[in-house]
Amino acid sequence: MGTVAAPFMMELASEGDQKQNGAEAPGGPPKELDAGALFVLKSQGSWLHVGYHLTTSIVAPVLLSLPFAMALLGWVGGVICVALAGLVTFYSYNLLSLVLEHQEKLGHRQLRFRDMAKDILGPAWGKYFVGPLQFWICYGAVIACTLLGGQSLKFIYLLSNPDGTMKLYQFIIMFGCVTLFLAQMPSFHSLRHINLVSLILCLAYSACVTAGCIYIGHTNNAPIKDYSIKGSTKDRYFGIFNGISIIATTYASGIIPEIQATLAPPVKGKMFKGLCVCYSVIVTTYFSVAMSGYWVFGNQAMGTVLSNFMGVDGKLLLPTWFLVMTNVFTLVQVMAVTVVYLQPTNEVFEKKFADPKMDQFSIRNVVPRLILRSVTVVVATFFAAMLPFFGDIMALFGAFGCIPLDFILPMIFYNVAFKPSKQSLIFWVNTLIAGVSFLLVGVGAVASVRQIVLDAKTYRLFANM
Repeated sequence: MGTVAAPFMMELASEGDQKQNGAEAPGGPPKELDAGALFVLKSQGSWLHVGYHLTTSIVAPVLLSLPFAMALLGWVGGVICVALAGLVTFYSYNLLSLVLEHQEKLGHRQLRFRDMAKDILGPAWGKYFVGPLQFWICYGAVIACTLLGGQSLKFIYLLSNPDGTMKLYQFIIMFGCVTLFLAQMPSFHSLRHINLVSLILCLAYSACVTAGCIYIGHTNNAPIKDYSIKGSTKDRYFGIFNGISIIATTYASGIIPEIQATLAPPVKGKMFKGLCVCYSVIVTTYFSVAMSGYWVFGNQAMGTVLSNFMGVDGKLLLPTWFLVMTNVFTLVQVMAVTVVYLQPTNEVFEKKFADPKMDQFSIRNVVPRLILRSVTVVVATFFAAMLPFFGDIMALFGAFGCIPLDFILPMIFYNVAFKPSKQSLIFWVNTLIAGVSFLLVGVGAVASVRQIVLDAKTYRLFANM
């Protein structure tokens, strides 16, 4: 599921401003930036800020589903898949960064995924495939995060008031109201402090979950540990692909070029440092949650390990205050993730409706921004309330979207941009990763559709799930 410059008066400002935004081609005239790039993708950040953005775009509460993925794969398969997905995505995102740096040296600073596709693969790829695919995946992530935020609010409410009668859609609306305010942050760069808090929060709730699992595992209420893979042979095979898809989705970003665009030039080497910050958090959180959760719950691990903490028949396995605290950490971080994945939508609207020749905070630009961003959040909130089973749909979107954007296209971009020899190791490593990922798209899509069919009996608009 995983986007801006001081408010320049753009005529196009001055030559110095053009160089700061990486918009001047060597030996050629300055290239005018559209309002989406100028206002949303400000090039003012440091490598540390990029680390915050990357962490928020990747390390989200979806990592709490890793014990469930482990239950589908077993100890050996689960650990290998979690580690391998981490290595492949780190490699993939670093390749994207190298391609972006290479293109900048050629005079083409690409600030968006669709820009890369347009310049490297051709205009049709950016306009008809990569651009729409990224937009819908990111907006789908906004809907999914809004739903998750509402579910977290409801969970906190029921912990403090078990007999409460409020419905899920009411909590989704509450979460949407907070998002409505945060969505007005003018640029991706302006989220750097929010994303620093997000980084701290993901460490906090991951530590809480790990500590909770270890505590439960050493109490008399600890469940019987069974690490066998459940189900018939067919179910096990589909479970394997579902588990791989879940793990791949937890590492997905889909907005790497937009994040790199927030770096102040020169960008060389900064993205790698940011990735190191992000993946140090990933190693700390993913493995601790996955292994502790699977260790204590085994093949009884649920879709999110927080559900396991509720015990059987509502008998809590952890103190209420601890569960509330963990869910508050999760809830607040989801808000940051939601706003991060709004950035591609914000950028598209700014490009179409803002005037780059006027100040970013002029009435001419502020009014359309306020209206369009508010409508975007309202629509996402409405769909989250109407489709509380959206997680199943997002699994299908993830197979069709996250894997192509994060596992396939970076390999293709690198091979096309750098043209490595077909006898070189890097060419064949990239080709192998792209080929295997392409197969996972097809199999993951089939497994996701199967799961949707199995869960169809629970599908009801505005259901109180």
